[in-house]
Amino acid sequence: MKCKLMGNTPSISSCPCGVLPDGTPVEAWTLCSGVGLEVEVITYGATVTRLLSPDRNGKSADIVLGFDRLDDYRGGHPYFGAVVGRVAGRIANGLLRIGNETFPLDRNDPPNHLHGGPDSIERKVWKARIIDRPDKAPSLELTCHSPDGENGYPGAVDLTVRYTVTSDNELIFETVASSSRATPVSLTQHSYFNLAGEGSDTIEDHELQILSKRIFAVDETMTLLDEWKPVEKTAASFETAKPLRDAIPGLWKQHGDLYWLGGTGELRAVASVREPRSGRIMEVATTLPCLQLYTSVSLDGTLIGKSGQPYLPFSGLCLECEGYPHATAGGEFGDILVHPDKPQTSTSVYTFSTDTTLSGQ
Repeated sequence: MKCKLMGNTPSISSCPCGVLPDGTPVEAWTLCSGVGLEVEVITYGATVTRLLSPDRNGKSADIVLGFDRLDDYRGGHPYFGAVVGRVAGRIANGLLRIGNETFPLDRNDPPNHLHGGPDSIERKVWKARIIDRPDKAPSLELTCHSPDGENGYPGAVDLTVRYTVTSDNELIFETVASSSRATPVSLTQHSYFNLAGEGSDTIEDHELQILSKRIFAVDETMTLLDEWKPVEKTAASFETAKPLRDAIPGLWKQHGDLYWLGGTGELRAVASVREPRSGRIMEVATTLPCLQLYTSVSLDGTLIGKSGQPYLPFSGLCLECEGYPHATAGGEFGDILVHPDKPQTSTSVYTFSTDTTLSGQ
């Protein structure tokens, strides 16, 4: 990829990214805030491939994991930067229940169904167009269609995501879903962040705060058990910010948990991450009720990133804003069903800044 970045001017531009084996062209789009934040998105998977943000000294670095070549995104990788769905997360035993009906889904993470199944929307080429906003912030809209029955899901679904960068160095991620029948949709943006810079050391020194008192219980196969448990006095408690190295040994399989944020539907702050050496800070706000923490423990060095360095365990950090995967009947866990007469929307905002008072100056 590596399209030309636009520096100090708010802008949006595109360039060719490559061609799939069937001849379908893929584009790379660059959004520049004009005050330091630059984001590259490719139409394959609506994937964030680069995110440049300045450190406390004004030096920019790419802070998301990923690849330089389209072919690497077409190969096997753990959803680097992609939009995942139809339903992000795990559906227990691959059985989707809607009312009195049960739909068997592909168990691509045995015994469960994960992130919409194999070759889902992260493998589609989305259609892109520029969006005009009143504030003139660079904004890109991408759309794709998921036909009835794809990976076992009922109903044809039209999906829209929008990426916007603002003069406040915000990356706004918005979703819209409409469907031909009642069916679940819960999209998430699946970037792996390393605020020290992609290819740097691990994220173990990152200081994480998550504004939640509860996580969802799972069994040994990460199957959701549809019940909460408190994080108080456990490694999973991040109500007060702490370095990840202090928490990872005590997390479930060193993986991270699914946090309950509450089902208000309002945009509110839910998490923040600080990297002491660079001074970079990322704050996360969302309208969604859940946040999945993933420490990238499963990276094993077989994937080589943009810097030429192998991605080892804890090379990046995921904070995935999403709905609860089993929330198809309403109630205490929310509701991820989309109905024909009512499109579903969500907003998540990632705000980047620096703090000169942190250690490591």
